[in-house]
Amino acid sequence: GRRESARAEALDTPGKLTRRWLAASLPFVPTHDQTRAMEAIDGDLAAGRPMQRLLMGEVGSGKTVVALYAMLRAVEQGAQAALMAPTETLAEQHFATLQALMPGELVQAALLTGSTSASRRGDLLGKLASGELKLLVGTHALIEDAVRFERLAVAIVDEQHRFGVNQRRALDRKAPEGLAPHVLHMTATPIPRTLAMTAYGDLDVTALRHLPAGRRPIETYVASTERERERAYERIREELRAGRQAFVVCPLVEESEALAARAATVEFERLARSELRDFRVVLLHGQMRPREKQAAMAAFAAGGADVLVATTVIEVGIDVPNATVMLVEGAERYGISQLHQLRGRIGRGAHESVCVLFGPKESARLRALRDHRDGFELAEIDLELRGEGEMLGTRQSGLAQFRVARLPEDVELLDGARRIGAALLEADPELALPENALLAWAVRAAHGSEALDPIPA
Repeated sequence: GRRESARAEALDTPGKLTRRWLAASLPFVPTHDQTRAMEAIDGDLAAGRPMQRLLMGEVGSGKTVVALYAMLRAVEQGAQAALMAPTETLAEQHFATLQALMPGELVQAALLTGSTSASRRGDLLGKLASGELKLLVGTHALIEDAVRFERLAVAIVDEQHRFGVNQRRALDRKAPEGLAPHVLHMTATPIPRTLAMTAYGDLDVTALRHLPAGRRPIETYVASTERERERAYERIREELRAGRQAFVVCPLVEESEALAARAATVEFERLARSELRDFRVVLLHGQMRPREKQAAMAAFAAGGADVLVATTVIEVGIDVPNATVMLVEGAERYGISQLHQLRGRIGRGAHESVCVLFGPKESARLRALRDHRDGFELAEIDLELRGEGEMLGTRQSGLAQFRVARLPEDVELLDGARRIGAALLEADPELALPENALLAWAVRAAHGSEALDPIPA
């Protein structure tokens, strides 16, 4: 109920700037999902209460387009907007994407990270405080004390689970006195709807499910027998001869990175001698020095190597549009979401792609990956196979197990509880009415006495 009592600048109907951007500047037409998300944001911004929306979409689903729309909605009302990302690399990527999405210097935007030079930083902070600079993208460098906005109205937080509560609060405090910014949280991790309601119960959730034009579907097969393995290697060779590239992912060794590295090295030597001896094969594992890793990655990305044999260090951020095949050894050792993330490294170019999972045919997880491409559907299946306790894993998010409910079976119960909770917040946010006295006592007992305090503005 934190946001019910806070106020935010009400940004009424979309104006000339966003209309012009959508009609003339944006290099493509938004997907149906993106348009729906923009409409939901319009409703949030007009309400005078801080928006708290979670935008989920896999890499490549176009979250940045929606984020930029929300930012421009602030700018056209004379206010400012900020986007905060957890790492410099992500901040730089977002900044480059924003510039590509609004060609012709539609609005002045700047990037602020730990690497920004002192003189550039000074210039930028001056323009931010005067209101001349409208859009700021950065790391947590933008919540430092020295950073003052003239009138911050919209804030985007990317991969919000990687920021602590205090960092998010510090961003809230950058808005003008007595107001909170409208906040759009983004994540590339598909969270099943049932879990989103518990883990992010105080956020409104929007999902971008349609991948934009140009992404080719990936065919996925499960290979268990020797003959199927031989066929898989033959398929790799066909693709390599056609000028494509391939990933070979070695089995996960939970116990030790050293063992995983050794297994990858053995497999690399075996493939280079036998099945793939006519091709250039490179190795990438977690025990290599950072310089060696970069060299292997760069060689593969530039096309100087045909095959990259790797441990799971390739999950994030590698974009090689020419890679069309992935073989995963010992696939049954991986979780559904890990395999789905790995598979997302191929299918990024103009060619058909194929992913072969080496593992038992009867594995429910591997069958799910063979039959489904949508990360949200896979997340729901994962939840059914594992139950919510293991899915959330106290390690990951410290979410409580329910005493009575089980997810996903009891989603109606959860929905009802949320509706009752929302109505209570509307009617009696401080739980001061006598009929809510027992509830107030229970909340204090569970969450401490400050749980019911009004939010400091």
